[in-house]
This record gives sequence, C-alpha cells and structure tokens, in this order.
Amino acid sequence: MGDPAARLRELAVSAGYAAALRAAAVLRIADAFTETATAEELAAAVGARPDTVDRLMTALTHHRVFERRADGRFAHTACSRLLREDEPGGLRYMTLWATEPWTWRMWAVLDESVRSGASVSGGLFGKDFFRYVHEDAPESAEVFARAMTQGSARTAAAIAGELDLTGARSVADIGGGQGHVLATLLERHPGLRGILFDLPAVVADADERLRPGGALAGRAALVGGDCLSSIPVRADVYLLKNLLEWDDDRTAATLRNLAAAAPPGARVVIVQNLVDDAPEPKYHTAMDLMLLLNVGGRRHTRPGLTRLAETAGLPVTRAHPIPGTHLTALECRVRPASG
Repeated sequence: MGDPAARLRELAVSAGYAAALRAAAVLRIADAFTETATAEELAAAVGARPDTVDRLMTALTHHRVFERRADGRFAHTACSRLLREDEPGGLRYMTLWATEPWTWRMWAVLDESVRSGASVSGGLFGKDFFRYVHEDAPESAEVFARAMTQGSARTAAAIAGELDLTGARSVADIGGGQGHVLATLLERHPGLRGILFDLPAVVADADERLRPGGALAGRAALVGGDCLSSIPVRADVYLLKNLLEWDDDRTAATLRNLAAAAPPGARVVIVQNLVDDAPEPKYHTAMDLMLLLNVGGRRHTRPGLTRLAETAGLPVTRAHPIPGTHLTALECRVRPASG
C-alpha cells in the first residue's frame, strides 16, 4: 500500500484528477495531435495558454494518460487515444458524462444519500434526475446519449456473438437507447425482426440504420414508453442491457412488467455490470455510488439480481460472462401464466 498518508492525500484530491481528465476531453487535446506535440503547439491548437496546458498535461502524465518524452514533447498513450473522437471504442463521452457539472453538486452531498438510501436529485434540482437532465441540461442529455452509444460500440459485437437467437424471429431491446446493439443484432441475423423500446425522446434519436429510410428500418420498430409503467411489446427474445440499475423495488417492477407483457416461454437476457463480478472494482463501486446519488439506484450483485428476476416470474436458467467485456448475462424464461 505504501505510505498511508500519501495514499489518503491522493484520494482526497482525486476530484482534481477527474477535473483534469474532463478539461482534456472538453478541450479535445487528444485530437489536437497525432503522435507528439509541445505545450505551445497544443495551446495554439486548442486556444489556451502554453503554461497552463503544460501544467494540465503534466498532471495527466502522472496518471499515465499522456507521457512526456525526454525532449519535453508530450506523446499519446493507449489511454489518451481513447479520448480521441475518431478512436474506435473511445471513451470521450463517458468521461464527459461522469464529470458533467451536476456530478460535482451530487458528490458533495453523498453523505445525504448514504443516510437516506435515496437520490439527492429532488433536493438539488427540484425534480427527478433524468427529467432534470432532459429539461434543464439538454446538452448533458446529448452527452449521455453519446456515452451510451460509445459504450454499446465497445460491447455490441461481443453481445451479438454471445446471444443465442436460435429459433427466434423477433428480439426486443428494452431500454436500448439509440439502438446500437439492436442494429448489430439485425445486421448479424438477416431474418430477424427487432423492436427498440425506450423513452420517446430517446427512440426519436435512434440509430439512423433503424429510422425510416435506414438500412434496417424495414425490420425494425421504434416504440416509445416507460418500462417502469409498462412494456407493451411482444417478442421471442427480450434483451435488457445495463437497464436494471435502479433500487430493488424499481428493478422488480420493470421485471414484473416484462413478465406480464412477454408471451409464455419467451427468453429474457439480462446483461449487466454486476458489482460482485467486476474486474475493475474501483470503477464499478464508484459508479454504484453515482447511481445511488442520481436515481437512488445501484449496481446489483448476481445473487440479488437472480432473486429479483425469479420473484418476478423470470427464473434464471444460465449465468455467464460475456467474453471481452465486463458484462454478465443472466438468461431467463418467462413462466406460463398460473391458472
């Protein structure tokens, strides 16, 4: 562990590291050069002062985001390239989402959420978190949509390769965002029909391949709604990817709504980052606390989510990791209606 005092000091100022990463993402420093650059060259490219760019880059080199060469020039690393706009599987928008202005206000009152077990959104913003984002911070809503698309781009192929669609004629992606995973599934299975179900404002901005005139539009339906109220779609297979990040009550409500809507015997695949299966526990436990703050939610454990699914009438038949990702898939079957 090293010096405990040094470690604690480092943790205490860790908001500064996040702020430095955000500044680099906002300024698009990673996009400003290909291989190496001086602080003066970077400052000219992003419209900043050379001395303060040097200070920012120096801070980030200590976290191995960039590196400084012996000649004083800054160079890319595998980490910094993920901040580039053109990098496949990039993380620029996830970085921005995790450091949006509202995050600083929320983190400052984490103790309130720890005491109450509830979101602080109502007290800070006077309304539900996602209502606040869409109504009062639309630029942040756009960042969220792009972050989810970037995240899906990193995992869509792995999910499509792992998801068994034998005998299925239709698949519904519940809470599927802009539909990147659904589009990937439809491209992989030419005979498959798909349904993208999410909030109306989200599906209105769906992947262009799924929208009218898009390459997959003839096999895709876009349905707006709220899964906490009802899930009015029928399919052979239902996919829920990183949707169930609420508290147990709302997670159970979503699963019950799905079980009520799905035909008997339909397959349900729940794909989640589970906190007890996480290969990056520092990241995942921090995200667990952020979910508590913004929506009163949580990252579930495998036993806990299995219990909620089975109570809702969705017995888990198989649980397995999705190779190449940090995700776990719980495969369920919809029970026939009793009586």
